[in-house]
Amino acid sequence: MKIRALLLALLLALTPVAGFAAVSPDEQLSDPRLEARAREVSKELRCMVCQNESIDDSDAELAKDLRMLVRKRILAGDTNAEVKQYLVARYGEFVLMKPPFQPATWLLWLGPGVILLGGGIGVILFLRRSSRRDENAIGNPALSEAERRRLDEIVKDEPSE
Repeated sequence: MKIRALLLALLLALTPVAGFAAVSPDEQLSDPRLEARAREVSKELRCMVCQNESIDDSDAELAKDLRMLVRKRILAGDTNAEVKQYLVARYGEFVLMKPPFQPATWLLWLGPGVILLGGGIGVILFLRRSSRRDENAIGNPALSEAERRRLDEIVKDEPSE
């Protein structure tokens, strides 16, 4: 029973909490609609320190500064798109969690599919060659016409039992 309780506690400790974010209460805006917009924008922006988390989820100081900047821009009347444009102009497109589909990011967007497609084609070709080799190894080699005649002669000359 103690082991089950310990395993359950460990499982709960390792499970991410739904809705968890690094936003502290002192950062939040008093207007719930504006706060919801700020959270929406923050989830679409990458933490420049963590790089795999949004600024909404990151505990880094820079992420906190960016969250405050997002809220400041929203309070100033910027739309969500304007806030993102401001941060892209300041930090580059790397700040976006989902960069736009444009020539500079084609490799980023299409690369995984091309790699997957190439790997699939490679596997198919490998399996085809492997099955041909297996057929030849089993005793079904493709014989030339001269080899076939010679084999027929040998089989005819053999005494039958």
